[in-house]
Amino acid sequence: MVIGGLQKLTLLDFPGRVACTVFLSGCNFRCPFCHNTPLVLGQARMDEGEVFDFLEKRRGLLEGVTVTGGEPLCSPDTVDFLRRIKDLGYLVKLDTNGAFPERLREILEAGLADCVAMDIKNSREKYEMTCGVSGWLPKVEQSAQILLAGKIPCEFRTTVVDELHEPEDFAAIGQWLTGAKQYYLQGFVDSGDILVPGLHAASREKMEACLKTVQKFIPAAALRGV
Repeated sequence: MVIGGLQKLTLLDFPGRVACTVFLSGCNFRCPFCHNTPLVLGQARMDEGEVFDFLEKRRGLLEGVTVTGGEPLCSPDTVDFLRRIKDLGYLVKLDTNGAFPERLREILEAGLADCVAMDIKNSREKYEMTCGVSGWLPKVEQSAQILLAGKIPCEFRTTVVDELHEPEDFAAIGQWLTGAKQYYLQGFVDSGDILVPGLHAASREKMEACLKTVQKFIPAAALRGV
């Protein structure tokens, strides 16, 4: 297990819970707008023992742990990692790009995640362009179906980049995710360390147009970070 970092307190990453966030290194995608380049490339590392020492000390103070990346499910060790966190009494929120449906299903069936947030990079037609690699869309579709058909609380979310997304993309996404209870359009923020410099946030007007389009299929869809 390669751990890239630890945010010791968050009130945002695990909605409704006082939590911390553990960042796992490595990712199978190369999304040009990714703002966690050191994590994606596996350059960020910290000691696993340090993380669990922290979690031991915060038992009874923190409610939950968000496990994010990179892509947490790249490693088969993540299953045991989540089990160790659950054994300490924490709730777990898992962030994923959906590329490992078998591992996701294993985690859900074992009760190792209390909620899941899955990134939807774009419409199916533009998926490979937006995630920077090819061949993963069938796996992403499987993961989306697992979450849509399941009972665990989940959210889907898309980071909207001006150069990569248009309102019509969200008609396709809305039809794909019909039945989703939570779907968010997130504003892109250039951290200064993105994989492909020169990308821009969509305007407020464009974000609202995308939202209006997707709400025809997912009425509860909302903007986040705009």
